[in-house]
Amino acid sequence: MRILLLNPPFRFKMSRGSRWPELTKSGTLYYPFWLAHATGVLMKTDHKPLLIDAVARGWGVSKTIDEIVKFNPNMVVIETTTPSIAYDLKFVEELKKNLDAKIVLVGTHVSALPQETLKMSDSVDFIARKEYDYTIPELVDYLENGKDLTEVLGISYRKNKKIIHNKDRQFIKDLDALPFVSKVYKKFLNVGDYRYALAKHPMIQIWSSRGCPNMCTFCQFPQTLSGRIFRTRSPENFVDELEWIKENLPQIKEVFIEDDTFSVDKKRVMKICELIKERNLDLVWSCNARADIPFDVLKNMKEAGCRMLIIGYESGNDEILRNIKKGMTTKQAKKFTKDAKKLGLKIFGCFMIGLPGDTKETIEQTFQFARELNPDMVFFQQAVPFPGTEFYEWCKRNDYLVAKNWDDWLDKNGQLASIVNYPNLTNEEIKRLRDELMIRFYSSPKWMIQSLLHNMNLDEIVRLANAAKGYLSYLLKRNKI
Repeated sequence: MRILLLNPPFRFKMSRGSRWPELTKSGTLYYPFWLAHATGVLMKTDHKPLLIDAVARGWGVSKTIDEIVKFNPNMVVIETTTPSIAYDLKFVEELKKNLDAKIVLVGTHVSALPQETLKMSDSVDFIARKEYDYTIPELVDYLENGKDLTEVLGISYRKNKKIIHNKDRQFIKDLDALPFVSKVYKKFLNVGDYRYALAKHPMIQIWSSRGCPNMCTFCQFPQTLSGRIFRTRSPENFVDELEWIKENLPQIKEVFIEDDTFSVDKKRVMKICELIKERNLDLVWSCNARADIPFDVLKNMKEAGCRMLIIGYESGNDEILRNIKKGMTTKQAKKFTKDAKKLGLKIFGCFMIGLPGDTKETIEQTFQFARELNPDMVFFQQAVPFPGTEFYEWCKRNDYLVAKNWDDWLDKNGQLASIVNYPNLTNEEIKRLRDELMIRFYSSPKWMIQSLLHNMNLDEIVRLANAAKGYLSYLLKRNKI
């Protein structure tokens, strides 16, 4: 069978695979890595897969449908996300008018709300919930051979007008068995189309593990897609892929390790660093990490080519951190940041405002905490409750959501909207504070001097200039300056 795996068109250049799916303020566009992993598994079968990223190619609805019809697939697997789901379903209905194929939706939103999604459109044939790398080829085989679909784990579908949810599929344990996603990128995508404002361009996103054992109430991947059971590739297998990238994609300037938390297993991180150094890979890489990494591990990461750590500090108030089950303290964050800076590692600090318990006073405390830490880059973002998360359920129970439909998750500029309205802190106040904090932080002389001192090379100057240009454009759209 011919299977098309699709990142469908959208009104804005949005990264559906991101934890923060919106039109980014600094030109970022993620690889469709979940779709690419499933494509890689299909490539090892007798089926014929094709991966298309309509967003990266700049295709509209008509162009995308024309290209799909040319391929004439038997099945189309379509990635979705909360802010785009209504638009995605309209696209599916238009596609069904032009193509006789089974439509399968995947992603965080439909994994969290399969029943509601199937009720929204009769054009959707299946939903493959959570990790779907092996669900798709199994579903294809069962359809092709007319087998009983009740045996396919992890799918939702209709049978005699009744919606059926088969049992969940177990999370993948042997991640080494998955093909290198970088090989899929090379075959089907143009690596130059993808950009991460934090990374040198062109960059590549790969995973060394799945799942996150931490209990943060707002984080959607562990709660809707990859789970809280931490599973890893062996250090040897992961470094094999790094070596393959070095040899086969020489244009790549930075590898971004997209794991929810790369630093969970400190011994494993050390082993990966040792292998990188032993093989003399001379790679530049960055990762999502947690502010609990000991100095000796940070030192080995730096020696192995780590450039930047993306850290979710979230709040400068320990009570707020407890409210969101962060499992970290501000004291830990301060020590980690001091150690990382001593070693010359760059830090991108992520802070959330409008978390449970937040007030104007605690938000100002978070800002002052960010100033004290003084990361190389920061992001103050409003807390957004995505379906399937504990934060979303809490907001619903307390009637704090102002969004009336899924389109309300984005504002008119394509950014995630401020949709949580508290009795003592309105969504409009949260939105205003978010932008004010960004301007206050980046206009401070302390940050400007630090930035000049730490970024005296051409690559960093170009990267920062592109990011600044993107964010300036965002502020102009919002009529802030």
